[in-house]
Amino acid sequence: IIKMEVFQVGGSVRDELLGFESQDRDWVVVNSSPEEMEKKGFKPIGKDFPVFLHPKTNEEYALARTERKSGVGYKGFEFYFDSDVTLEEDLKRRDFTINSIAKDQNGRLIDPYNGIEDLEKKIFRHTSPAFAEDPLRVLRFARFKSYEQLHEFKLDKETAVFFKKIINANELQNLSPERVWMETKKALQNKYSDEFFKSVIEYQIINPWFKNLKRVSCDGELPELKWCDLQRVNDFKLFELMPIPNSFMATQKIFKQILDLVESKNIKYKLRLIEKINVHRNYEILLGIKRYKCLQEHKYYLEQILESVMAINFSSLKKFHASEVSDKKQLLYHEALNGIL
Repeated sequence: IIKMEVFQVGGSVRDELLGFESQDRDWVVVNSSPEEMEKKGFKPIGKDFPVFLHPKTNEEYALARTERKSGVGYKGFEFYFDSDVTLEEDLKRRDFTINSIAKDQNGRLIDPYNGIEDLEKKIFRHTSPAFAEDPLRVLRFARFKSYEQLHEFKLDKETAVFFKKIINANELQNLSPERVWMETKKALQNKYSDEFFKSVIEYQIINPWFKNLKRVSCDGELPELKWCDLQRVNDFKLFELMPIPNSFMATQKIFKQILDLVESKNIKYKLRLIEKINVHRNYEILLGIKRYKCLQEHKYYLEQILESVMAINFSSLKKFHASEVSDKKQLLYHEALNGIL
């Protein structure tokens, strides 16, 4: 009887070799079956192919598999999994050689596609020609570029040819808006977010998802703030096809109001804007916006406004009728900001 074997694979092996601690570890199981996995207490979660959660660590364990293109987009694949699929066959279907390295339970590295050499050379190189079958891989490359440990890596020339093939075949439009946004959001959460968008421009990963992207600026610490800054330099015309979360839209609205506030000369309009901005509720976001490089010449002005509004005591409004509250609130703003606006 051939014994079941487990290997650590993918990004976690890559990151460990680069000296970075990986958040998620993926595992591949060779010489096993769904029945055996469930017998050992693993919980099945995969819809298209067998993926299981470890009973104690909750990490993902997938049966070794191969795949064949059978339709369009990144979902158009048929998977084959059986106990006769080898580790090398499983690694071959992965995107880049640097993600096609495995480690056995004794710490021995298995590297059939020279991923370690490409790590040393800082190169993204396709593991096999099947790379061109999955349009999501182009976007994943851009996202990998946003990682601290990978932002300096270059794309191999032969792999760039596959990029062109995917883009020229208009395969990117077959991706779902949710998946494109997921990759974009992950990039916005990473240290080198700007590298994601620079790669989108450099490798023409534009249509249809990033069609108005012309310039890159990702100032700010929070993903929402980086997103707003990128919108600013592209005239707020980005991501129209993607399902943008409310937190991103709300931050953009506040940012636009701040831009209006510093540009307007009308004091009545400024007071109305300050009321809409709701400084008390959005104070933390406003502190992030205030730190934008594009607002540095207005930083002291904004600080004065924020401090003055935070010092207002609104408790006196309780004694007024609801119809009077707005006018009385405006009066409090006017008194607090007199001489600043």
